[in-house]
Amino acid sequence: MKKSVTTGLFLSLFLIFSCSENDDFSIPDTVDPDPDAGVEVQDFMWKAMNFWYFWQSDVENLSDAKFPNTPEGSALYTEFLSSESDPGKFFDDKLLFSEDRFSFFSDDYVELTQSLAGISKSNGLMFGLVRQKANNSELYGYVQYIVPNSNASTKNIKRGDLFTGVNGTTLTDQNYISLLFGDSDSYTLNMASIVGENAEPNGNDIQLTKEVDLRENPIFLDEIIEIQDSKIGYLAYTGFTNEYDEQLNTVFGRFKSSGVNELVLDLRYNPGGSVNTAVLLSSMIYGTNSKDVFLTALYNEKYQKVLDDSDTELRRFFAEKTGKGTAINTLNLKKVYILTTTGTASASELIINGLRPYMDIVQIGETTRGKNEFSVTMVDDRDNNYIYSAERASKINSKNKWAIQPLLGRNENAEGFSNFTSGLLPDEPLQEDITNMGVLGDLKEPYLAKAIELITGSSAKGIQKVELPIETMTSSKMFTPLKDNMYVTDPPIIW
Repeated sequence: MKKSVTTGLFLSLFLIFSCSENDDFSIPDTVDPDPDAGVEVQDFMWKAMNFWYFWQSDVENLSDAKFPNTPEGSALYTEFLSSESDPGKFFDDKLLFSEDRFSFFSDDYVELTQSLAGISKSNGLMFGLVRQKANNSELYGYVQYIVPNSNASTKNIKRGDLFTGVNGTTLTDQNYISLLFGDSDSYTLNMASIVGENAEPNGNDIQLTKEVDLRENPIFLDEIIEIQDSKIGYLAYTGFTNEYDEQLNTVFGRFKSSGVNELVLDLRYNPGGSVNTAVLLSSMIYGTNSKDVFLTALYNEKYQKVLDDSDTELRRFFAEKTGKGTAINTLNLKKVYILTTTGTASASELIINGLRPYMDIVQIGETTRGKNEFSVTMVDDRDNNYIYSAERASKINSKNKWAIQPLLGRNENAEGFSNFTSGLLPDEPLQEDITNMGVLGDLKEPYLAKAIELITGSSAKGIQKVELPIETMTSSKMFTPLKDNMYVTDPPIIW
């Protein structure tokens, strides 16, 4: 009989038994480079990827046999690590599998780990970028939402506003990164209006300044809508950030005590985050039966063999309590309405896939991004198997601030389904309209109006023919350290 291991009450996002200094296990010794070669960062990257990477067996450069632990092997290994002086290019070009779209690196693990906690340097403007119809290389931006208490929240700019330039320079697919995501903390947006099928400058300018340590509460909006016999809870949720789990549970406590019997979960601008928070949110929606499997984790061949040899299956169940021990407030629903766009990714998709075996999911909007793998933050801490831990920050090699966020595995739902690399298809297709973005939470906002129509059976006043559907090329969240990642703080180490 296989042992099933779960972590419902632990503070870790996916911790089964965490590895510590006192554990007997450590990653098996591998070849070391010449200590004078100046390849410390590349060495850390290779060793972490060689053991943990989901596609380790598919990447020739990560093969266990490529660099034998001999003097000759050490020379070959040193030569390989020295073949690319830029650690970022080394990671991207030498270590990644061709099908990997999401593993990434950071040259500052502090910045990355703060991003996981919803802390960043930002002006609070969340936007998408779209190609102009008249000139495909030119872009324009549209505001998705504005983070409360940010610099942008003090300016005359709102959801649905458009911009075509920065500091007087027209946005293109060649310059938008340097203009919007460069080193400058301040810039001026050149605002625009729709003329025909294109966005054209309207003469208005908005100056914005990025602020250090801006904290974004992912609970952007929660409200209760009463229509006919329905009490509808509406939650606009922008990131799976575990620092706000208690507040999220409080929201569902209010929904529950108010008699909410329908839920609209708005994940349009949610690119992912904590796996554990996804488990908790799903439990708040569906129920707290800790015998119901929410997901099963699949790892690379090397680590999967360790699990098989120990007769262990890694499964997560719906949770009864939060990480701090608070009882989950659950609505025990049979159906949920989830709003999605192409920006809905990772842990957001995990919610949809994990709940589908148990309840009716009505997905409204666009096909999701298709990110079904999870990752972990890894740093140069050999004694902790390269796994980042805030408690062990002092143990990280002080000469190496680099971090990698490699994909470790995939999550199957209770029916064994995990193959949604092309995204999850909506039940009710709908695209956002650049001419009619609406106000989030307003009953006339087209996406919410569609959900209300499906709940009540009444025609929605906010739904009109889509005039100019938005085809987002990228968004501001793709240029944060977290991007669209679904992460765990510690992989489950079973020995």
